[in-house]
Amino acid sequence: MKSSPRKILVLLVVVVLVLGAAAWWVRREQHPTPAALTLYGNIDIRTVDMAFNDAGRIQRIGFEEGSAVRKGQVLAQLDPLRFQDAVNQAAGVLATARQQLAKLEAGSRPQEIAEARAAVASAAATLHNAQITYDRQRALAAAHLLPQQSADNAQQALKNARAGLDSAQQALSLAVQGPRQEDIAAARAQVKADAAALALARRQLHDTTLIAPTDGVIQTRVLEVGDMASPAAPVLTLALNNPVWARAYVPETELGRIASGMRADILSDSFPGRRFKGWIGFISPTAEFTPKSVQTTDLRTELVYRVRVYACNPRGRLRLGMPVTVQVPLHDNAPRALPAHVCQD
Repeated sequence: MKSSPRKILVLLVVVVLVLGAAAWWVRREQHPTPAALTLYGNIDIRTVDMAFNDAGRIQRIGFEEGSAVRKGQVLAQLDPLRFQDAVNQAAGVLATARQQLAKLEAGSRPQEIAEARAAVASAAATLHNAQITYDRQRALAAAHLLPQQSADNAQQALKNARAGLDSAQQALSLAVQGPRQEDIAAARAQVKADAAALALARRQLHDTTLIAPTDGVIQTRVLEVGDMASPAAPVLTLALNNPVWARAYVPETELGRIASGMRADILSDSFPGRRFKGWIGFISPTAEFTPKSVQTTDLRTELVYRVRVYACNPRGRLRLGMPVTVQVPLHDNAPRALPAHVCQD
């Protein structure tokens, strides 16, 4: 009889557990976990304002608005005449600097050294003759056969001859030793500076050609042939339409179900039954109110987080501003890093 209350308590616990499990099962059947998270948003694209690096007259524009272009194609061309002249001038200056460096590195020619030796011999002969003349003039002046002024003049001529011999000997030494290392180093530095100036001129000539940095579509022709272009004035606007992205919004209650790198499908009413493959690339760290432009099935007033879902668009079917539905599978959809070429043809 004492164990009867304990049995009743155990029975009540079992009944509660059974009722709880039954309630959980009923709720699960009524509100099953969805297989995918559905979001709503609009297509957005990136654009590049294509401008020249220098000012000049536009000579050619090769594409109209709406034209598809490939990476590396020439979009427009400036008049290259003055840039080519700058290249030619810089090439001439560099050639002169290189010749000057080669002259210094080669040193003195044998003929120059021989000429310096001959000058030394000539100066030595002049000194010898001046010495004889001075000795003779001094003896005659001492015997009062010539005025003292003649002896003084001969002495000055002897000094000049000695100085001339010393100068010739120094010139010979310089010719034998060749140019100073400092002069050669300065000439080499000048060659490098002139080579850099030529490279810059060639770069400026190359920049007269406007080249597409990636695949895309010409969205706007801002300037025309004959207009003056400048780095601050775009010539064309290039729309990068593969991949595009869907700007969608996820409620705070669903935020824990998605992560960057998860696969996603993009659906559009313009292409029924067509699924554009994509992936979640960005989830905003801050919340905001649902924008009015988001086309949802019911009016939401709670806070949401902006999500950028990249979408492959190889044929350009998804266009700027197009309303789309984004479906993110919740099963077997681990986040992963997708390669940049995932949307290539």
